[in-house]
Amino acid sequence: MASGLDGGAARAHAIESSLERLQSVRDGLTLQSHFSSGDPTANALVRLVPPGGGPAIEVGRTDGSGRLSFALPKGANGTWEVQVDGGPGHRDYLELPVTTGTAQLDRLSQQSSPANAPFGLTPLHGLLLLGSLGGLGGVLAAERLARRGPRT
Repeated sequence: MASGLDGGAARAHAIESSLERLQSVRDGLTLQSHFSSGDPTANALVRLVPPGGGPAIEVGRTDGSGRLSFALPKGANGTWEVQVDGGPGHRDYLELPVTTGTAQLDRLSQQSSPANAPFGLTPLHGLLLLGSLGGLGGVLAAERLARRGPRT
């Protein structure tokens, strides 16, 4: 029987996720994820990002009940990021401390954005910022043309 977590749940962008240890597999973990409405986060892509922001490792997709069992990479150490991607605007980020290949679930914590995102910005924040700057540039260009008057 898998043990539950006190304070192991994390919340971000309307998704709530938790991790528990699989007793049958030493380094195995089970992720449970659902929307704040209670509906399971089905078919969500789950990634592990190593300490320092190296390339993400796709560990699979959640099943119809929002669950996915996976193992940490052999010899894993440091604080890994668990990303649950349930589609645009529906993401969860968990910080998972790992010591000599064993997840320290009592130290699991939530992040509001990925650890490797500059200034704490998610890709969605970057797109919104770019769109805003593009729109501002268009307004300024239109104003400048209006001040020049018609070309002759």
